[in-house]
Amino acid sequence: MITNCQDVSEEAGDQRQKIASEIDSVLTDQYQLWYPRTVDNEYGGFLSRYSHDWQPVGPQDKMIVTQARHTWTASKVAYRDSSQKGFLKYGRHGFDFLRRTMWDDEHGGFYTTVSREGDVRTEDDGVIRKGLYGNAFGIYGLASYYQASGDTAALELAKKAFRWLDNGSHDKEYGGYFNSLTREGQPYDEGYAKDYNSGIHILEALAELYQVWPDDTVRDRLYEMFIVVRDRFTTDKGYMNLYFKQDWTPIIYKDSSRAVQQENLGTDHITFGHDIEAAFLLLEAAHALDFSEDSVLTQAKKMVDHTIENAWDGEEGGFYDRGYYFQGDQQLTVTDSSKVWWAEAEALHSLLIMAEHFPNDPNYDYFDLFAKQWDYIKTYLLDPQYGGWYESGLDEDPDMKEAPKATIWKGNYHTMRALLRCKELLKNIGH
Repeated sequence: MITNCQDVSEEAGDQRQKIASEIDSVLTDQYQLWYPRTVDNEYGGFLSRYSHDWQPVGPQDKMIVTQARHTWTASKVAYRDSSQKGFLKYGRHGFDFLRRTMWDDEHGGFYTTVSREGDVRTEDDGVIRKGLYGNAFGIYGLASYYQASGDTAALELAKKAFRWLDNGSHDKEYGGYFNSLTREGQPYDEGYAKDYNSGIHILEALAELYQVWPDDTVRDRLYEMFIVVRDRFTTDKGYMNLYFKQDWTPIIYKDSSRAVQQENLGTDHITFGHDIEAAFLLLEAAHALDFSEDSVLTQAKKMVDHTIENAWDGEEGGFYDRGYYFQGDQQLTVTDSSKVWWAEAEALHSLLIMAEHFPNDPNYDYFDLFAKQWDYIKTYLLDPQYGGWYESGLDEDPDMKEAPKATIWKGNYHTMRALLRCKELLKNIGH
C-alpha cells in the first residue's frame, strides 16, 4: 500500500519535472524570439507587427498597451529569472520610450497610439483621446521596471500617471474608474461608463504599483477595485458581466427575448479567458493588500470551475472563447469556439494555482487539467517551424498557421507571465 502511494507520488513528481523542463525550454525560445528582434533602435520602443514567419510588416504603429507590456515583460524576466539579468536593458529601452514619446507632456497621461516615428495618432474625427486601459498598462510597465531596476525616474513617472488618472478618471460618487477619457483626462460618454476589461487591468496595475509604492491612496483604490471586481463584476454563477453604467448597473439582456440577446452578443456575453484571468488577478490583488487568501479564494475557484464546466473541450483540450445563457435554455451555449492564445495561457496558469490550493478537490483534478492544457498548447498553439504562438488553436482555426505572429494587440505579456509563474509554481507543488 505504501509502495503504491510512493509510486504515484514519484510518478506525479516526474510529470511535474517534465512539464517544468518543457516550460523552461519554451521560455528560453520565447526570450530569443522576441528580443532583440522587436527592439526599434531607430525610433525607440518596440516594433509591433510580424508575419507568420517573423518578418516585420506594415506601418508599425505603436500603442501604449503593447509598449507598456513589452516594458513589463522584459523587466519581469530580468527580475524573476536570475539567468536573464540582461533583459533589464530592454526594460530600460521601453521605459525611455514611454517617457519620451508616449507621455503627453502638455496634458499628462499616455497617448493611445503613435506612429513608428512617434507622431500622435488621432481618432477618425481628428481628436486625440485616451483611455483607462492604456494608462493602466503604462503604470503597470513602469512599476515593473522600477521593481527590477530601482530607477527612481520610472517610479516618479508611475506616480505622475497614477495621479493624472486618479484626478480625472476616478469616480468619486460610485467608485471605480471611467473607461473613456479626453486628452485632458476627463471622462466622456461612449455609451457605457465602465467596463470589465479596463477594470481588471487597473486592478492589476494598482496591485503592481502598490507593491513598489505603498501609498495610502493607491491602497484605497486597489481595495476599491478589488471589491468591484469580486462583488460587482462577478455573478453568482462565476462569470463576469462586461459593461456598466456609472452606478454599476450592468448592461445585460438576460430577461430579453432570444432575438434581442443574439443582437447584443457584442456587449453581453461570457468571455471565458477574462473570467479565468480575473480569478488570478483577484488573488494577486489580495496578496498585495496582505489579505488572507480566503477573502477571495472561493470566488476565484468558482470562476475557474464555471470556465471548466462550460468552456473546456473534453476531446482536444483547450478552452472555447465565448458563450451565453440564452433565454429558455438550461445550459450555456458556446458562441465562439476559437481557442485564443492569450486565454489558453491564462487558463494554464490559473489551473495550476487551483491545483496548488485544491489538490484533492472532489470535482476536478486541476493538475490533470493543467497537464492536458499544456499538451493542448504544445500541439495546437506553439509553432514548431517558425516559433511563437499561433493566434488561436489550429484544431478550431487551421488558417491561423499563416496569421501574424505579432500585432499591435498580440504581444508576449500573457504568455510570458503564465509560463514564468507556472515554472515557479511547479517548483513548490508537491513539496
